[in-house]
Amino acid sequence: MRAGRRLAACFGLLALLALVTGRAGNTSAQPSAMQRGEAIARKHCARCHAIGAAGASPLGLAPPFRDLSKRYPIEFLAEALAEGIVTGHPAMPHFVFEPDEIDALLTYIASLAPDKR
Repeated sequence: MRAGRRLAACFGLLALLALVTGRAGNTSAQPSAMQRGEAIARKHCARCHAIGAAGASPLGLAPPFRDLSKRYPIEFLAEALAEGIVTGHPAMPHFVFEPDEIDALLTYIASLAPDKR
């Protein structure tokens, strides 16, 4: 991984942790991050994954977003999203997201974790 991408992924992880733990200075930023994350999920992920708090994934191989925290520490997904997820399920297209998109998407995914609902 290039140093710039690694730095961006680390910065994104720190920002995500600040949002998830409520230590961000501006608490009104968290809902907009979740809204942006949900919009990204709808645009890029919803054709295969269940992206909400309920329902089955349209593609049976694709895990629902609400279950991702059971499979992986959510913060570990930041690097995969920055570099491009090339394996997830066999039909998964290659995605590469920008740091602000990663932050928003991970904030949204973290909000779906069973202990957050």
